[in-house]
Amino acid sequence: MKVLVTGAAGFIGYHVCQNLIKNGHQVVGLDNINDYYDVNLKYNRLEDLGISKKDASGFDSITTSTENANFKFVRMNLENREAMPKLFESERFNVVCNLAAQAGVRYSLENPEAYIDSNIVGFLNILECCRNFKIEHLVYASSSSVYGTNKEIPFTTDQQVDNPISLYAASKKSNELMAHTYSHLYGFPTTGLRFFTVYGPWGRPDMALFLFTKAITQGNPIKVFNKGNMQRDFTYVDDIVEGVVRIIEKPINGNMDRDLYKVYNIGNSNSVKLGDFIKAIEQNLEVEAEKTLMPMQPGDVEKTWADVADLERDYGYRPNTPINEGVRKFINWYKNYYSKH
Repeated sequence: MKVLVTGAAGFIGYHVCQNLIKNGHQVVGLDNINDYYDVNLKYNRLEDLGISKKDASGFDSITTSTENANFKFVRMNLENREAMPKLFESERFNVVCNLAAQAGVRYSLENPEAYIDSNIVGFLNILECCRNFKIEHLVYASSSSVYGTNKEIPFTTDQQVDNPISLYAASKKSNELMAHTYSHLYGFPTTGLRFFTVYGPWGRPDMALFLFTKAITQGNPIKVFNKGNMQRDFTYVDDIVEGVVRIIEKPINGNMDRDLYKVYNIGNSNSVKLGDFIKAIEQNLEVEAEKTLMPMQPGDVEKTWADVADLERDYGYRPNTPINEGVRKFINWYKNYYSKH
C-alpha cells in the first residue's frame, strides 16, 4: 500500500514509518518539525530513516530516503490548505495515518493557539483531503486524556468522554467528533486510537521517563507530581506500533464486521504506580533518585488504565512488554544516543 504518515519526525510516527517500510509498503512521511521540543532529536529520527537535515529543512518539497526508496519525506504544516491537496493529488495514498498534533497537556495551558491550528484546523484539512481523494481508511491519534475526570477504571470506549480537563484533551475529543461526521457523511472508514502514555527509545523529552532519566544521570532531583500518587497505563512503543500497523494493513470495507467509524483504546491494559515506574528507572540506572514531591498539575489526571478488549477482539492486539524491560531498552538507547550527540 501507499501510506501517508503525518508526524513522521515524532516519536510514534518515526517508529510507525520504520515498521511500515520493513513490511514493504510505500511510505510518505510528513512533519512540520516544530520546536515544541529539541528539533535535533526530530532531525536525527529522520536521518535514521535516510532523510538528511538539509533535505528535511525546506518546506513543501518531497525528498526520497537514501536508505530506502520506499520512503519519502515532506516538511509541511497540516493546516496548509494549498500544499496538502497537491500532495494528496500527486501521491495518491491508499491509507492515511495522522499522528501529527501539537502534543503535551501542560503546554496547552501556555500556548492554546498551537492546538487549534494543528489539532483542529490541521485535522479538518486531513479529513477534507481524505474525502476528496477517496482515501480507503483514515487512522488517527486520539488520546487517553479524553477520559478527563472519568472515575470508572479501567477506561472503556463506551464511557462518556464529555469532561476534558485540558485544551489538548478537548482537541482530541473534537477530532473524534469530526471523524464521526466525515465517516457518516462521506462513507469512508476512520479509526481513532486513544494512546495511553507511550514510552521507549527515541521518546519525547517532555515525557516522564525522559525527564527522570536525564535528571538522575545529571545528578539532579526529579519532580514527582501529586506526591507520587499517580498511576499510568505505561505502554512500550513497539506494542503501540504493532497495533497501529495491524489497523493500517487490515482493509475495512467488506472485510470486517465493524462500523465505518471506530475508536479504540491502545495501551498496555495495566495501570502502574508512578513510584514503581521510578523504581524501574533507578534499578536500570543503578542510582537512587532524589525526589521533590510536587502537587497535582492543572490538566493532569490521577489514574489511567486502558481496556483494550475490543482491539484484541478485532485485531488480535496483545501488548506484552513488561515495564522493567521497556525501561531498560529506553535507558540503553538514551545512553547510546547521548554518547554520540
